[in-house]
Amino acid sequence: MRTLVETIRLEPGTGKAIELRAGQILRIEQIEGGQCVDFNAFNLNDYKEFMHCGRTRTVHGFNPTEGSFLWSQPPRERALLYILKDTVKRNDVLFPRCSAYLYESAYGFHDHTNCHDIQSEAQREYGLTPDDVHDSFNFFMNTEVGQDGKATITRQSSKAGDYVELLALVDVLAVPNVCGADIMRTSNFSLKPIKLEIYEAAEADLRQVPSVPVLRSQRTPKDFRQPNIKATRELSRDPAYQPQFTNVPIRIEELAVTLSEEEAEAFDALRLPLYGDDEGAALRDLLFTWWEEKYLAANSGAPAIGDR
Repeated sequence: MRTLVETIRLEPGTGKAIELRAGQILRIEQIEGGQCVDFNAFNLNDYKEFMHCGRTRTVHGFNPTEGSFLWSQPPRERALLYILKDTVKRNDVLFPRCSAYLYESAYGFHDHTNCHDIQSEAQREYGLTPDDVHDSFNFFMNTEVGQDGKATITRQSSKAGDYVELLALVDVLAVPNVCGADIMRTSNFSLKPIKLEIYEAAEADLRQVPSVPVLRSQRTPKDFRQPNIKATRELSRDPAYQPQFTNVPIRIEELAVTLSEEEAEAFDALRLPLYGDDEGAALRDLLFTWWEEKYLAANSGAPAIGDR
């Protein structure tokens, strides 16, 4: 069975940095309903590894939910947390956090609750600065992308008692905050408190997490050519620098491919007119389109998760 470790009430305009250890669960629960919760996370043992919305949305789409991972940024690209349970199943990783600039430029408010400043203040407890804030995972936030490519925020549907549960896969500093947008649809034009609960996970919880690959390309500072964090803000050239790019110089080789009569007919039927008479380019397109459909998540350029 789960063991409750702590209960926290987040009031409007506040956030909290929480040491969430591997195997612990953070439950984010609606008290009144209709409140967006911005969420950030850092590797507790190396703050330069953090939750990355770009990688997360590439793997799981614009609205990750139950069964999705929260990934860290390249070149780490590890699963930091797993969404164990989500009763609403509407979250957002498309929109950036709201900021003081947004409210002053759009509304003329010099001082207004905003996610960037709330996040900055909450993580200051651990020595992090406003420059260390990154794009947030926006729980319970309804967003849509239209056919014209424009993204919009719509009103919330969460009710009192709705919740999301995050299972930590590594030790993280988890930082939820009550989104400060009371004059937008984000939280239905109001600010409400949020309930947090921290649990030690049960074995049944841990068994729900799919396996993810551990790959050589998931690099940490021990693999970096420059592993040290700059101590000064100014940038200056290293006179001893010598470029060491991957697979450079690029070499192009011709590869002959023989098609059977049946394969040639299929090729002619499927090839795209985009490539004109360039049969090599047309064949490459067909090959890698097949690869995407078979091995990638939602044709997104991200690897599919689980057994293949």
